Amino acid sequence: MLQTVQNELAQRLGGLQQPKLLLACSGGVDSMVLLHLLQQLNYSVGVAHVNFMLRSNDSNEDEKFIERFCTLHRLPFYTRSFQTDQWAAKNNISIQMAARDLRYTWFNSLKEKHNYTHVLTAHHLDDQVETLLINLGRGSGLKGMQGISSAVYLRPLLSFGKDEIINYAKENELMWRDDNTNAKTDYLRNFLRHELITPWKKAHPPLLNNIKKSLDYLALAQEALAVQVQNFKKDHFIDSNGKTTISLLALNNLNPLEYYLHALFSTYGFSHLSDLKSLIIAQSGKFLVSDTHRLFKDRDQFILSEKTSVFEHEYYEWTPTKNLEQPILLRLNNSAQRCSTTAFLTEEKLKYPLILRKYHKGDYFYPVGMKGKKKLSKFFKDLKYNQLEKEQQWLLCSEDQIVWVIGQRVDARFASDKDTDNPLKITCA
Repeated sequence: MLQTVQNELAQRLGGLQQPKLLLACSGGVDSMVLLHLLQQLNYSVGVAHVNFMLRSNDSNEDEKFIERFCTLHRLPFYTRSFQTDQWAAKNNISIQMAARDLRYTWFNSLKEKHNYTHVLTAHHLDDQVETLLINLGRGSGLKGMQGISSAVYLRPLLSFGKDEIINYAKENELMWRDDNTNAKTDYLRNFLRHELITPWKKAHPPLLNNIKKSLDYLALAQEALAVQVQNFKKDHFIDSNGKTTISLLALNNLNPLEYYLHALFSTYGFSHLSDLKSLIIAQSGKFLVSDTHRLFKDRDQFILSEKTSVFEHEYYEWTPTKNLEQPILLRLNNSAQRCSTTAFLTEEKLKYPLILRKYHKGDYFYPVGMKGKKKLSKFFKDLKYNQLEKEQQWLLCSEDQIVWVIGQRVDARFASDKDTDNPLKITCA
C-alpha cells in the first residue's frame, strides 16, 4: 500500500518540490490510514477536521481524538464546527449536500490562507463504486460513470478497497473512531453500501478489482473523446469581442450528435439535450439561458456569451467635458470626419447630463437620412441584429430622447448640419 500511494502521489504532484499537503480527516479508519501513510512518506501535512454537530457528544469526541493525535505528532491542526442541520434547512437542501458544501468551501479557504499546494481526502475504491452507482441512477453521462474524479483534490487511496484499508490499520496498530451512523441505511449511499455492494462482494470477490478495471477503461475512453471535443472547439468555437460563434453546419456533422452536444455545452450550463436539439432547428433569435451563459440561434450559427459582464448596469450619466472610459469609450474629437462612428451634434439642444443606456421596449428615434420616426426594434431588424447585438447596443440620450444609436445613426433632432457653429463631435472607439 505504501509503495502504491507513493507512486500515485509522485505522479499527481508532478515533481513539485516540497509540496505542502492538507488532509481532510474525519478520524475514521480511512483518513487515519492515509495520515499514517503520509507520515511514513515524510510529507509536510496539515490536518483539517469538520465537526458537523450531527452526532451529539460523538462529534466532539471525534474532534478531540484528532486534536490529541496532531498535538502528539506535532502536526498543524485546523477544526471548524457547523450547525449542519440548520444550514440544510435554511438553504432547503439535504444534510449530505449541506455537509459537502460546508466542508469543501472551508477546505478551499484553508488551502488559500495557509498556502497548501493540495488537499487530500481518503476516498477509496468502495466509495468510488458507490458514487458510480449513484451517478448511474441519476442518468449521468460518461464522465459521471467514472465516479470520483477531481483535478484539485488528491485521492491516493482510490486503488484500495475498504477491507484492505482496515487490514492495514490493524497490521500497523492504528487507532481510529467509528461513526455508528454509517451502519444505518437511511441515506442512499449507506443503503447501497450495506444492501447491495457488501452482498455483491461476498457473492463475487473479484468485484472491486473488476469495477476498477472498468473505471480505468472508461477513463481512457473519456480521455480520447475529450481530445475530439477539444479539437472541435479549437476549430469551430470562434471567439470575438466577448462572444463565441459556432457553425451549425459543423455541429450537425457530428456523430453521435447527442453526445457531442452534451460534451460541448454542458460546461456552460446547457445539459438538456432536447433543448439544444430544438435550438438548432429554431427560428433565428431564439436562445437558451443557463446560470452563467446564454446561447443564441443566429441564422446558421450559435452565439455563446456570458450571461453577465462587468458592466451589467444599463444606466450611466455623462457630461461631455472629457472622454468617457466606461462602459464604452467615447471621446471628444474636433478633427473627426462624418461617419457612422462619429456623432456631429448641436450642443445647444442637449440636456446634461447625457444618459447612456440600453434598449427599452417601445424606444423610437428620428434617424438622420430618413423621414419621420422609427421604432428601434424595426431599426435593429433592418440591421439584421441578433438578440445579443441588440442587448449590447448602447444608446446616448438627452433626458428620455435618443440622441445617437452609438456607432450606427444620429437622431435628426440633435444632429448638426453644415450651418451649425462648433458642433459637438463625439467618436466611439
